Amino acid sequence: MGRVEDDEPPSKRLKTSSEDLGSLCDKSFLSERIDPLGGSMARPLPSQGKDDMVGPKGVIKRVEFVRIITKALYSLGYERSGAALEEESGIYLHSSAVNLFRQQVLDGNWDESVVTLHKIGLDDESIIKSVSFLILKQKFFELLDNDRVMDALRTLRSEITPLGIDKKQVHELSCCIVFPQQRMLLGFANLGIETSNPRLKLMEDLQKLLPPTIMIPERRLEHLVEQAANNLQTCVMHDL
Repeated sequence: MGRVEDDEPPSKRLKTSSEDLGSLCDKSFLSERIDPLGGSMARPLPSQGKDDMVGPKGVIKRVEFVRIITKALYSLGYERSGAALEEESGIYLHSSAVNLFRQQVLDGNWDESVVTLHKIGLDDESIIKSVSFLILKQKFFELLDNDRVMDALRTLRSEITPLGIDKKQVHELSCCIVFPQQRMLLGFANLGIETSNPRLKLMEDLQKLLPPTIMIPERRLEHLVEQAANNLQTCVMHDL
């Protein structure tokens, strides 16, 4: 019982064996596949069709792949090419929620941006808190810059402190209220206070925290190519 009958044609028996072997190979291969693009791109979900994946082995998500290329085009200054790729593929670099979030940060709409942050598809609560911390910290500094000391203190107490992140830095922020001259001594200029566009610097820092599935980091494609080149060089040296 359960075996292929002897009177079946040899071609059918061969096909059945090949399918069984292929199934086992696919399962073992995918279970050990390392994602070259970071995150969840490596393993197709059962609900995903072949058209959603690219590459000879079908383990790279088309959406992620196109977004990385689009980001590289924009970063290199090829604005029209990046826009054309978005239009032709129907895959846009950012979702509407992410675009709204970016605009709110750049406009300094801090409270609204924190609300939108919870709507852009993040599941990791630790990332949400870390991103919120950076946003609210920038809000805190800009309030101090505008001599709104009490508002800055309220932000520190009721918004930043409850996040429970980096207690040492929270203490340093409080020192900025009591001793304003300590701001430069504590090195906060490196956090974007004295830069020509601190909000743009903030956005760059946020991109480093957010996963590629939400927002592609700057120079992501270059990083991946360099990583692949280094791995190849390591393999060559190992074989010598």
